[in-house]
Amino acid sequence: MSPRTLIIGNSGSGKSSAARALVKAHAGALAHLELDEIVWEPKQIAVQRPFETTVLLLEAFLQSHSAWVIEGCYGELARRAAPFCTELLLLNPGRAKCLANNQSRPWEPHKYASIEAQQAMLPTLQAWVASYYEREDDWSYWAHRRLFDQFAGNKREIST
Repeated sequence: MSPRTLIIGNSGSGKSSAARALVKAHAGALAHLELDEIVWEPKQIAVQRPFETTVLLLEAFLQSHSAWVIEGCYGELARRAAPFCTELLLLNPGRAKCLANNQSRPWEPHKYASIEAQQAMLPTLQAWVASYYEREDDWSYWAHRRLFDQFAGNKREIST
């Protein structure tokens, strides 16, 4: 069976790094979908696409790739991808590590027009990341925990 790994966790938990490592370990044979790419409008900061559009983009990715890694914090999309994955990873290194990782994150030109634009969003991102364990929305620890606990397939929680 082709590997299909779904990685969930807080911003700064290492999802993108883990996904890139998996792609590299499989010699580039895995398609990689960073859910940020389909959730947010291209070339706009913090402007969400309509949910229906996001779902269609996710479904198109799932249908067009037999081996993949999908990563993101979006619980509602992770729940839709979970029935198709062969492994679920919950990255949970803790609040302090996520905050530190976001603080030291290099410029992400696929998300921000400039390093200054990224830095301008950092305080908002950090406040949101800090509330991960208290929030109960679809992008929170509790949503990720429920998905992980209910998933009957191969799964690992990684806290380091």
